[in-house]
Amino acid sequence: MNRTINNIKINYEEKGEGELIVLLHGWGSNIKLFANLIDLLSKKYKVVAMDMPGFGESQEPPSAWCVDDYADFVIEFLKAYNTDKVMLLGHSFGGRVIIKLNSRENLPFEISKVILVDSAGILPPKSNKKSFRTRWYKFCRTILSTGIMQKIAPEALEKLRVKYGSADYVAASPLMRQVLVKTVNEDLEPLLPNIKCSTLLVWGVNDTATPLSDGEKMEKLIPDAGLVKLENAGHYSFLEQQYTFNRVMCSFMKIEE
Repeated sequence: MNRTINNIKINYEEKGEGELIVLLHGWGSNIKLFANLIDLLSKKYKVVAMDMPGFGESQEPPSAWCVDDYADFVIEFLKAYNTDKVMLLGHSFGGRVIIKLNSRENLPFEISKVILVDSAGILPPKSNKKSFRTRWYKFCRTILSTGIMQKIAPEALEKLRVKYGSADYVAASPLMRQVLVKTVNEDLEPLLPNIKCSTLLVWGVNDTATPLSDGEKMEKLIPDAGLVKLENAGHYSFLEQQYTFNRVMCSFMKIEE
């Protein structure tokens, strides 16, 4: 299905009837990875999952968005459902957006439940090696950004970014690289106590992208949160341990198996 929101063409899926639950995917991902989850949740609820701007089959945003811009977009997208209550599930980057939404005042709807799966949002501590690497990158970037270097070696700056960037950075388009830099450098830890509703945290024990320690910290900071740890699973725990994850979801969402 397709809709145009603020001149951005959005690909989305909706299935089922009942209370509304919205699924927000991770960075570089799309709603196809939620296929099993959509089928499961639609047994009892109306499920809506969208490819957020710049991902999947949706158009890129008009500029380099920050997390707040994505939160604004979700609010705008949900206006069509005219709902006064919504449940939110987010994986990785989607979790960032949900944390932001829970910190908004005067939302047009109540957030009744939150599910964060291997969620992003907490800045990792920097090791000495990583700090040096970052300083060296910024030094080289400053040199290569000068007018004379842009004329002498116009491609050098982009090569530097690719060399020092993450896999997500390298795979992204030029615009989405700017979005990634904006979003990953924002620390959302201070906002976690603002999530007042019942919250389920699900984490892969072997997650290296958003480590289990992030989930444990979120459990302490969110007033009504419980953490479920999935063994033998990494950053995509909802896929890697699908059977166990589904059982956890059925329990939290009160779905008869």
